[in-house]
Amino acid sequence: MADYVIAIDQGTTSSRAIIFDRKGSIIATGQKEHEQILPQAGWVEHDASEIWANVQEVIGLALTRAHLTRHDIAAVGITNQRETAVVWDKTTGKPVYNAIVWQDTRTQPIVDRLAADGGVERFKPVVGLPLATYFSGTKIAWILENVEGAREKAEAGDLLFGTTDCWVLWNLTGGVNGGVHATDVTNASRTMFMDLETLQWRDDILEAFGVPKSMMPSIRSSSEVYGAAEDSSLLRETPIAGILGDQQAATFGQAAFNTGESKNTYGTGCFLIFNTGEEIVHSKNGLLTTVGYKLGDGPTHYALEGSIAVTGSLIQWLRDQLGIIDSAPQVEELADKVEDNGGVYIVPAFSGLFAPYWRPDARGAIVGLTRYANKNHIARAALEAVAFQTRDVLDAVNADAGVDLTELKVDGGMVANDALMQFQADVLGVPVVRPVVAETTALGAAYAAGLAVGFWTGLDDLSANWQEDRRWEPTMDASERDRQLRLWHKAVTKSMDWVDEDVK
Repeated sequence: MADYVIAIDQGTTSSRAIIFDRKGSIIATGQKEHEQILPQAGWVEHDASEIWANVQEVIGLALTRAHLTRHDIAAVGITNQRETAVVWDKTTGKPVYNAIVWQDTRTQPIVDRLAADGGVERFKPVVGLPLATYFSGTKIAWILENVEGAREKAEAGDLLFGTTDCWVLWNLTGGVNGGVHATDVTNASRTMFMDLETLQWRDDILEAFGVPKSMMPSIRSSSEVYGAAEDSSLLRETPIAGILGDQQAATFGQAAFNTGESKNTYGTGCFLIFNTGEEIVHSKNGLLTTVGYKLGDGPTHYALEGSIAVTGSLIQWLRDQLGIIDSAPQVEELADKVEDNGGVYIVPAFSGLFAPYWRPDARGAIVGLTRYANKNHIARAALEAVAFQTRDVLDAVNADAGVDLTELKVDGGMVANDALMQFQADVLGVPVVRPVVAETTALGAAYAAGLAVGFWTGLDDLSANWQEDRRWEPTMDASERDRQLRLWHKAVTKSMDWVDEDVK
């Protein structure tokens, strides 16, 4: 009898395979980073072939470390960086260009062109998203318009598109030898092409972007058997039975199944999701309307989302571009050496500002510098920027929902940072709660897959698995919180209106 489920977590900086037992506890993990390709300012790419090779390797690592084989695995779940676009040749299995990452901003001219007829909210009533470089649609259009021969191959029906869940699924189920070309509703809802009500691709929007429908994967639920791993895989014949975009997966892993429940994930970016149940709620405060999950033939659950482009990647920037730290955990050590930020505020608008501002003309700024400021203040300001951005998004959620959240469930790599979590509680003025299993993204994908094959019997099983690990209560005086937020919002305004026509 198979006693475990494996989740493939294809993230922005690495690919992981994590094995879970019936209690949702981690048994073993394999992880491998992939290269961040930065050809020029605003461009962010990944080698999709490298990602697939890494996925195969981490599956082997996890199985080996757990002393398990495919016979011990009941199902495979996949979760992924959502808007990153891969376009590949279905006859060779080779990508025609590097994957264009969700953070990439090169497609702003395409956004402007499409927005010339109807503005940035031209398609929002249908797809829930504003026109922005963030989503997959303009990335596909850019590849078709700029890669030699791509348009002709696409028109001939020889090219396929997928977010990285789709790329992994296609390869895992056989690739050129009958691989399944499918995605789930959560990932489909991040392309700009899916009608939120019908859960189908919109022909008129595809036509507006110049994307042939033949490129698009079939849209399936988040929890069903899509296919089985091919014979050459270490997971041969194991059903692939769950797919959720990473933020929806984290929400599912947090057992936030019901209307009004929410979570915030601290990863490369920061993503706060608020479950609106079976109702499609269109934000009036800069949030995205997205699909939360759909289990088999069950009803579709929707959500509001606040997407912040740069949080964990700001710490990577301190490490890789500035050399202020040698490893990510060192940022907390530096921040702890000073009592406050010394008047320094960092607005990490490396890809423009996402929710709730949606300002592609913004760029990163460090303000409030004096000779008193040192690297410790900059480290602290970097951590605080994560918390301030989350406060902005939570304010928008509260305004749209009409009911203030009373606590915030958190997960992701940065929740191990005690200084950040305490400051987050202070800035929000509500408790911040971390679960025992902080790897909720992979856990959510495992849950979706396990439900599809009967490994878990229902949502009650999953809710029973959730356990609180630690809670941070706010300690900051309200007047100090207001002062800090006033200065933060002043700093945000300094990052705007930076990009002119001759500025990349």
